[in-house]
Amino acid sequence: MALWNELPIYSHRMDIRLDDLRHPAVIALLQEHLDWMHRTSPPESVHALDLDALRGNDISFWAAWDGEALAGCGALRRLDAGHGEVKSMRTAQTHLRRGVAARMLDHILDEARHRGYRRLSLETGSMAYFAPARALYTRAGFVACAPFGDYVEDPNSVFMTRTL
Repeated sequence: MALWNELPIYSHRMDIRLDDLRHPAVIALLQEHLDWMHRTSPPESVHALDLDALRGNDISFWAAWDGEALAGCGALRRLDAGHGEVKSMRTAQTHLRRGVAARMLDHILDEARHRGYRRLSLETGSMAYFAPARALYTRAGFVACAPFGDYVEDPNSVFMTRTL
């Protein structure tokens, strides 16, 4: 199910590629992501990962490029042999509402299927700031679920999952 078909998209192909988290634009976008998570959520409810955590062996990270401009990013964490987690989805301010997040999510879904995962889950915020993200995930077939992995119930978090 290609989500980006439902949204305004680029007239050319966006390049989504595995990333080593060393490019200055990627580092800046991830710092912006962390800063916004801390602005919108209490400290105990911020589950965004920093650069060192994103470089872990259980995580694959991709950057989406629009020519020379970074358009967004996303990551996939291996929870177990059949279960993955969407992490660090972020669209650059210059590329908002252009289908970047939907295309990155499609890429992560495809990769999860390729790896043989049977389930893909995520955590996002419950506040109004996160409403567009929750809508994107709902369109992609994610439904509310109980906390998974190391997460615990939190009124500031929404947990979602879908089978693949």
